[in-house]
Formats: sequence, C-alpha cells, structure tokens
Amino acid sequence: MTAERERRSTGGISRSAAARDTDEDLSLLFGTSTALFASMAGPAHVLEAANPAFFAAVGGGRRERTGVPLADLMPELVDQGFIALLDQVYRSGERHVGRDARVVIGTGADAREAYFDFTYEARRDAGGNVVGVRMIGVETTHIKHARRLAAEQRALLEQIARRAPLPEVLDGMCRAIEELSPDVLVSVLLADDDGRHLRHGAGPSLPGFYNQAIDGIATGEGVGSCGTAAHRRRTVAVNDIATDPLWHDFRDLAARAGLAACWSTPILARDGRLLGTFAMYHRTPRAPYDSDLALARVFADTAALAIERHHAEQARLAADAREKAARDDLAFLLTASTALAGRLDEKQTLECLAALAGPALAPLAAVDVMEAGRVRRVAAAAPTEQARDLLLAHAPAGGDEAVDRVLASGLTEVARRTPTGPGPWHDLGVTGYVCVPLVDRGRPFGALTLLSTGEHCFDGHRIALAEELARRAASAARNARQYAQRAAIARDLQTGLLLPGLPDIPGAELAAFYHPAGEGLEIGGDFYDVFRRDDGSWAFILGDVCGRGAKAATTTALVRHTARAVAPLLDDPVDVVKAVDKALNDRNAHQNNGFVTLVYGHLAPAAGGLTVHLVRAGHTMPLLLDADHTVAAVEAPGGLLGIGIPPRLTGRRFTLRPAESLFLYTDGITECRAAGTDQYGDTRLAKALASVPPRPAAAEILRTVAEDVRGFLGGGRDVEDDQAALVITAVEPTRCAGAAAGSRDTPGMPAGSRGRRSPVGRRTGEDDRPINWEGRDRGDDDRADQ
Repeated sequence: MTAERERRSTGGISRSAAARDTDEDLSLLFGTSTALFASMAGPAHVLEAANPAFFAAVGGGRRERTGVPLADLMPELVDQGFIALLDQVYRSGERHVGRDARVVIGTGADAREAYFDFTYEARRDAGGNVVGVRMIGVETTHIKHARRLAAEQRALLEQIARRAPLPEVLDGMCRAIEELSPDVLVSVLLADDDGRHLRHGAGPSLPGFYNQAIDGIATGEGVGSCGTAAHRRRTVAVNDIATDPLWHDFRDLAARAGLAACWSTPILARDGRLLGTFAMYHRTPRAPYDSDLALARVFADTAALAIERHHAEQARLAADAREKAARDDLAFLLTASTALAGRLDEKQTLECLAALAGPALAPLAAVDVMEAGRVRRVAAAAPTEQARDLLLAHAPAGGDEAVDRVLASGLTEVARRTPTGPGPWHDLGVTGYVCVPLVDRGRPFGALTLLSTGEHCFDGHRIALAEELARRAASAARNARQYAQRAAIARDLQTGLLLPGLPDIPGAELAAFYHPAGEGLEIGGDFYDVFRRDDGSWAFILGDVCGRGAKAATTTALVRHTARAVAPLLDDPVDVVKAVDKALNDRNAHQNNGFVTLVYGHLAPAAGGLTVHLVRAGHTMPLLLDADHTVAAVEAPGGLLGIGIPPRLTGRRFTLRPAESLFLYTDGITECRAAGTDQYGDTRLAKALASVPPRPAAAEILRTVAEDVRGFLGGGRDVEDDQAALVITAVEPTRCAGAAAGSRDTPGMPAGSRGRRSPVGRRTGEDDRPINWEGRDRGDDDRADQ
C-alpha cells in the first residue's frame, strides 16, 4: 500500500528543470552541514532528498531512504500536527517558521524528545506553481537542555549561596536532573568522615526500601556501582545490573526496585577527599552517552560545592558550639568559684558544692568526707526533697564502694551502672555515676559523687568539668577550714586581749567607745582601761599603738597589762608611764610594732568633785567640757613611748567639778575622713562637745560625738584607723544615787562602743581646778610634777 501511494504520488508530479536544479544545489549545500534539509514533493509530501543530518535526527537505520511519503517514514508526526502543517504550506504556498518546536521522534522504547528551529516553504516550478515543500531546520535539543541545565544549576547555586539545608539542595538537584532526563532516576550518597561508608543523601524517585537498604554501604571494589566508584575515585558505568559482577550482592535488591542500569560518579572535594557519589539509574539496560556522563560530571561538581559548603557550615556551627560551651563552662566555674569563696564555713562550702553540681552536672549529687577514719555524708542535691532525703540518709558503709576506692586512690571513678553496695539506687532510678576526689595537699579528704538517671549519661567533657569543680571546691573547703582554725585561735587570743568593762567609780560616770578598723576583729591598736588601785583610787588609760589590727593589739595588751601591774606599786602616774616605756623598749626586735602614745592618770573622789592626776605621752590632748559648755584642752607635754629615747613627761593635777567632763580620744576620730572631704578635725570635735545638752551624762556626751562622726562619714561604719574615746564625768551625789544600774552599752553608739554610769561616792582631796582652752590656770593650787 505504501509503495502504491508512492507511485501514485510521484506519478502526478511534473517537475521543471529549474526546480530540479535548485533542489540539487541545496542538497549539495546541506550535504555536509549539521543543519537539517529535506525536500518533499506533491500533496503526499514524498521525500525526494535529505541530507545526513536529517536522517541522523529522525533515527537513522531503516529511515534512511527517499521516495516515501513523510507520513509513512515518520508516522509519529501525524498526531503531532506536523503533516497538517505541510499540507497547509502546500495549499497556501505561504512559509511556516517554527521555534523550539518539540518533536517526539520514534515510538515505544526508541522514542526520544527533541527540539527544532525549522522553516517550511513552498517549492515552485517555473510557472510559480507549488510542486512541493522544502524543510530547513536546526536541532536545538542540546541548546534547550543546556539552557535548562544552566537554569537548574543557577537555582542550585543560589540555594547553596543562601545556605539552604544540604538535603534540600541535593533533593532539588536530583529532581532537576530527572526533569532534564525523564528516563533517569538519581541518587546521592554522602561519605562518612573516614570515607569508608556511604550514607543516604537524596533519592526522591527511588523506592524507600531501596534508599534504606543502601544507606551505610561500605566503599570498596565490587560494592555495586556507588561503592566501587567511591573506591576507585572515578566513574563506574554498569549498563546491565542483571549480568554485571559488581552488583552480585545487590542484584536482587535492584530487581525489586525495577533498576536495570546504574552509572555512578564519585563526588570529590577540591583536595581530593571523597564526599560521596552521584548515581543515575535506568529501568532498562543502557550504556551512557557522552552527554549523560557530562551531565553527571557537572552535577557531581555542583554537589561537591554544596557538600563542602555544608561541611564548612557544620564546622562553623561546631566551632560556635564549642566556643559557647567553653563560655558556659567558664561562666559556670566563675559562678561556682564566687559562690564557694563566699562561704567561710567548710560545711556550707560542701553543701554549696552539692547544690552547684546538681542539676548542672547531674540529676543527683552527694558529698562525703572522711572524719575520724569514717566516711560521713555532709551534703546532697536532688530534684525533689524526698529524693534528697534518701540520698542524704545513705552514707558509704565501707568496703567495696566507689567513695572508699576514690578516697584510697585519689582517682576519679566512672561507671555506667549503679554503684556497688547497698543504697537507694532503685528508688532513685540511678543508671550510672562519677565519683571525683576532693584533694587537700595531695591527700583526698572527701569525694563528690554525681549520679545519672534515665537517659542522662556522663561524657568526657562533663567529667572534666566535675573534676575542675571538685578541685575548686576542695580549695575553698581548705580555705574555710583554715579560716575556722584561725578564727578559733583569734577568738582565744582576743579573749585575753579584749578591753574590759568599765567599773563603778564613786562620784563619776564613765562611758567608752571603741571601734577597731580590722574587719572581723574586736581588738586593734587603740585601747583604754579603767581599774582600781590598792589605795582606793582609780587608774585610767587611753592610748594608740602605731599600726593596727591584731598585730598592734599585742602591743596594746603589753601596755595595759604593764600599767595594771605597776600601778599599785607606783603612786606617781609619771613613774607608771616610764615603766610602760621600759617594757616597750625591752621587747625583742621582732616584736617591736612601733611607738605608742597614751594618756594615763589617777582618779579619786574628792570634796567638790573628782581629783585627776594625768600624764600625756605624745597623745592627743584631753579635752575638758565644763558646766558652761566651754571646751578646753588639758596640756601636759610628753614624748612618744617605745622609741628607745627616755620621754620627758609632765604631770597635771586638777579637779573635775560636778557636771564637768574629761574627754579622752585617739586620732582615729579626728583624722577620719569621708570621700572627697577633709579630716574630721579638732575644731569639729570641740563643736560637737559644746553642743551637748545641759548637764549631760557621760553616755550623752559620747553619743553626741559618735553621731556627729557618723554623720560626717555619711553613715558609713568602716574606718581606716582604730577609734577609741573615754568620757569621765563628775556628778552630784543626788544624781548618781539613781544611776547605779546604767547600761554597759551606750545607746546610740556604733558597734564596739561601751558606756556606764557609776554610783556616787565622795572623797576629800586637793582643790585643783582645770585649765581653760588657752592653758591659763583656773586655780592657785595646781602643780606640775616632773
């Protein structure tokens, strides 16, 4: 039938010589060209001539023949409308131009998709009659694929640039290739860090069971296409999986997935490291074209870029995580150190250790210490009070227990099981433990035990952090222990050095203020004392040692105790002070804490008041407050004590009349200063004394001065130098009768102040009068003792 049609079609054609010559010239012109040329005659479009490029484009083989209607040679063109286009051009004589026209060439398994730019134009004879159609075209399939490839690759590069997740990039790449080559199934496997195994990366069109089965395959010779390509570091193309020995172990799996061919290309980094494999599967046996291999190489390079970018991003994230973990660890340790250092009690320190460890390092934590040869649990931490009580109630009983082993070895013990020996492990849900020694000077004295529960587990980082925390806690516990020992020693020493309470003196009220500068101390370099002499009179002393704190307090004790020892034996205050000076100079050189200043005197009730006989040795001058609120200095020249040079001392005698007061003080009061101000000074002190109420009690005088000093300092209690003051007030008998039960602590005084009123008694004595501020005598009976 086809032959008959061909005869009928060609028989009706009357070609002119001009038309024939033109087609021959075109045939010669396109004979070696890559452009497609075909010349068809008559309404049946019988193929008269065509160049090799045309026959190659339409499939070659049995189709390389002329004299046959085009519809018979390529029947697939009918349904695609191309024969109708030829009819239209033949009837109308008008040219038709097509751009990027899609043509499916061939049928069944041999069909392929192609794209063409072409022109259909009428062939005319000498008289202008249409005698056929001529086709000139160019196949644009590769160009179109290249454009699509470039667009897909550009999209992938944009994804990589915006740091899209690697699975998203690889999945998109696989789908893009499958769109470019509809008969291809694509898979990407990613290499482990060691390059010995391949993990699933992407395979959107492959069966799930197949992707799962090949996830984690080894790299090596004979391990399918991908394992072998990864091992060889070059492309491996298996055209028929059913017969190729490389697929021996995976042949049944491939058959279940409907896969018949696989070409795998290794994905390599710029330095040659294996990153993964890029595989193209086919459902029918097939050898790859050069274009297939080129496509694989292009996308393998793109995948390499994506994977390297992913690795760099993962490395950056890991570095950021390590940096954050290091910062968190440092912050935790700094917080822990601050918390531990704030405790000056060893038990509180160890309780703080348990609280810090749980839950920061573990759900449960316990601290045990060795005391008198036995292990005692001193602290525990848990999420609930019940769990804490259970953990706190359990203490290692000796034998084969982790705490005992750690205390014996001084080494950390780690186990992913419950501790050996009896304990509330089941009730607490314990699954593992870490036991870290607490070491002091190379010897373990306790242990920190961390207990895991549920899914919690200990890694090397957490164990190292626990060891560092234990080291800091051991140091803090040692410091707390040493502080407690030194505090106990200080308390024992201070017991013998503390200033005494003020006695009851007939005819007098006494008040004293004392504030040592040393933090946590009740003793210092300033001192005072009032004590009874054997003849019924009273001795008073107030002084200042060069220096401050506990070291200076030992010198104050020497001065006070020497004065108390010699005062009953020596009637003249000058002699008593000289004895004190000798005691200071007789000290060993390493005990010498500097010079001493003081005011020492004797006090006795007398007619009209209290007789006072005092000596000043380099100290601030005592102040006298009379009944008219006039403040005067009591001058008594005298040099420093304890400097190796005998002091020149001058005694002064005078009488304190009722409502008159003697104010003794140390330079810690007048020389104190607030921030950005001058010193408190003598002038302000005198004004404060003059401001007291009429006929003040000794405690009222002291309170007024103390409040003025505190106001000057802005309410602060810390001072740079020790401060001390002693007030002696002469009182009327009627006033003192009701004051026998005065308070030892003066109301309103700062911490460390003392004050007391004394019952009245009267004694006869010399009628001495005090000197005024300018030093003029107020009576005729004053005398000086040299």
